[in-house]
Amino acid sequence: MSYADVITADMRLVILRFLMESDGDYRLNSSILHKLLDMKAGYTTPRDKMITELNWLKEQGYIDLEESGNIYIATLTQRGLDVASGSARVPGVARPSPRN
Repeated sequence: MSYADVITADMRLVILRFLMESDGDYRLNSSILHKLLDMKAGYTTPRDKMITELNWLKEQGYIDLEESGNIYIATLTQRGLDVASGSARVPGVARPSPRN
């Protein structure tokens, strides 16, 4: 696994975790996700890279994704919740660390 693969897998997990920890509805828009990735996770990634990862997560069935103008609204699916919580292990998404 390359350095880029490790970073991408972790970013995908972080996106799923942000959705899991949102205010009970498991939804966030792409602008908020982009800010959270920068402020909370240290990923200063271009917005188009983040949108690419959102689309990848949608293709895998981990999120639903709606487009509203130039904003995307991501909603965590049950499968995505299983991945974010560590109940399911899947290729392409980092496994969460145990919580203390």
